[in-house]
Amino acid sequence: AEETVGPTHILRFHFVFRVSTSTNFTFIGLELARARNKMGKRKRPAADSSAAEETVEAGEPLLKRAKWTDKQRVMVFCSRGITHRPRHLMMDLRVLMPHSKAETKLDRKDKLFIVNEVCDLRNCNWCVFFEMRKKRNCYMWIGATPHGPSAKFLVENIHTMDEMKMTGNCLRGSRPVLSFDSSLESTPHYKLLRDMLEKIFSTPNNHPKSKPFVDHVFNFSLLDDRIWFRNFQILEEGENLVEVGPRFCLNLIRIFDGSFGGATLYQNPNYMGPTREEKGAKR
Repeated sequence: AEETVGPTHILRFHFVFRVSTSTNFTFIGLELARARNKMGKRKRPAADSSAAEETVEAGEPLLKRAKWTDKQRVMVFCSRGITHRPRHLMMDLRVLMPHSKAETKLDRKDKLFIVNEVCDLRNCNWCVFFEMRKKRNCYMWIGATPHGPSAKFLVENIHTMDEMKMTGNCLRGSRPVLSFDSSLESTPHYKLLRDMLEKIFSTPNNHPKSKPFVDHVFNFSLLDDRIWFRNFQILEEGENLVEVGPRFCLNLIRIFDGSFGGATLYQNPNYMGPTREEKGAKR
């Protein structure tokens, strides 16, 4: 711990002076010099930033930061027992979403309604939650807290940015352009999913952690009743795209009226669980 200059130092100086009045004046001088240096290293009060901002040259307008009005915050976290690949995917999403917040892993014994309490404590109104079953099946929940709606997906074909090592690159904290397949406007449940994904992945304008640049695209495509996610860099020419990563595929299971539960609004009739597919393959 750093020492402070005060009465204790004065007493110590007097004590040293009385013990060595005739022979050790040099030592006393060194102690006093150290005390003066400590006093000189004290932090001075910072200048008023508002006054510094107003001292601009004549004729130049005073620039003010635009207000952050759309305060969308997204909690991105997972449950315990998740494997390395979904965990790295979750970390990639946190990097790509400057408006996201992190939280410690949720215990597998806890029920999902606790997610609403965690989001409420962190002032988050949207959530992306990963959970693992049998250490090989990854599920992703997205939803608006605390009133819903929410959706549950089976995450397939996960490829992280470190694994892919693509040549594309984008600025950390920049705002993305969201590109949705026109097929996501075909049915009501796809329209709802499109709105939910738009709210979660779109970085609010003038967010404190975002940067005023647009240099990459989030693409959501619909193929084989699955939503495919891709992330592309926009080159300087503006005509070509280079993939950055990550990649993953969302297989819809259900859409719920509430947040992480409630009445079922839609159930995918074409969904077949991993266990059922394994049993069918064995037969």
